[in-house]
Amino acid sequence: MAEAITIARPYAEAVFRLAQESGSLSSWSEMLGIVNSVIQESQVSALIGNPQIPSAKLREIIFSVCDKKLSEDGRRLISLLIENGRLLVLPQIGELYEQLKAQYESVLEAEIVSAFPLESHQLEKLISVLEAKFQHKVKARVNVDSELIGGVKIEIGDQVIDSSVSGKLEAMAAALKS
Repeated sequence: MAEAITIARPYAEAVFRLAQESGSLSSWSEMLGIVNSVIQESQVSALIGNPQIPSAKLREIIFSVCDKKLSEDGRRLISLLIENGRLLVLPQIGELYEQLKAQYESVLEAEIVSAFPLESHQLEKLISVLEAKFQHKVKARVNVDSELIGGVKIEIGDQVIDSSVSGKLEAMAAALKS
């Protein structure tokens, strides 16, 4: 997996520079997402890497499915990936691109796991507290995990804030054992 990331990084950086220069960060996110979903389809993924399918035919199939959702630069990127046998690293390119975009926009991604579904006002308050603490805009993904018993567990960057009941019980058990 590390090899795919290594291969994808220069492509992602080039796409990011191109998107930044043309002011089309969001449209590139959309294009990469569309093509990624197309190549994940079982019928298309079976064609990728198949030596009996010429590159031109694969390109034609992907372009016809994506229709007019790809810009000329997007088509050039896909053509380049197909010609170099790198189409399978497109998911990693998209992932790295989104990380670069988030860094550029000073947006931190937070994974919030709650014991119970959060109401919108609770989530807004939690996000505002995180934005004040980290001095960046925060984009949150929220999941529910009843095993937390109560509270929330937040992963943001390389930091984990565990204020769940199960986390506190685990900490208490560890303290009692030592």
